[in-house]
Amino acid sequence: MMKAREIPGLSNPSLQLAKATNVYHVTYSPDFQIACLYFWGCNLRCRACLLKKEIYDCHLPETRKGLFDPEKVAPGRPARFLNLEELKEILGQLKLKQVIFMGAEPTVDPSMPELAEWLHDRFATQNVLLTNGLELPSLEYVDVVVFSIKAYTDSIHRSYTGKSNQKILENFVTVYRLPKKLYVETVFIPGLVDVDEIERIARFISEVDRGLPLRIDAYLPVAGSPWPRPTREQIEEAVRVAKTYLDNVTSITGSEELAYEVIRIF
Repeated sequence: MMKAREIPGLSNPSLQLAKATNVYHVTYSPDFQIACLYFWGCNLRCRACLLKKEIYDCHLPETRKGLFDPEKVAPGRPARFLNLEELKEILGQLKLKQVIFMGAEPTVDPSMPELAEWLHDRFATQNVLLTNGLELPSLEYVDVVVFSIKAYTDSIHRSYTGKSNQKILENFVTVYRLPKKLYVETVFIPGLVDVDEIERIARFISEVDRGLPLRIDAYLPVAGSPWPRPTREQIEEAVRVAKTYLDNVTSITGSEELAYEVIRIF
């Protein structure tokens, strides 16, 4: 199993007084100088959330195989969180071109905008936010937003996440109007977010801008959930239907090979 790097300074008592964050995991791609920050906590309760299966980066050797085990269950919560100064200490030792804020849901962490500003000032990074869009903090120092639309139909969204998507769809339009790069992703779940619902999502996006890129990810079964893993043919059909509304539609089936090294930093 790959071990975390030893980061000097984390035992410094003065760092323990710093502002808390929700960041519990950091990984790094040396080839592209990209860091991924994993934030704990979410404002949705998605029944098929991948974090129920694995809370650490799925590109690591020790986590990747478990993604395809439908019975695997992740630990309840991380053992430790980084405070803001610890996180800066870690990131300050890396060469960075891009930082991806992901998790659960980064926007529920009040320190997220401050961290994004520090990264801009220190490294001039491209900051990428992966979000469900229910809440919009300051995005001044975010350059790219990857917006996850779980479902378009409100009843499906409520069944899946526990909450209405009305505010999410409004926030999607708000983000589109900002001077940011915007990408969209959704998860194909047979029997829940199926081809018909993917079509509704694609139609909604096209009414905003048919040039916006959409990525359709294949659902990986989570223990206790009733939905099966989609077939390649089902994903291809969803892509075909979405392309009648959008110019740029791609997919991830879960069988792709990792094209670059990912290192666990924390």
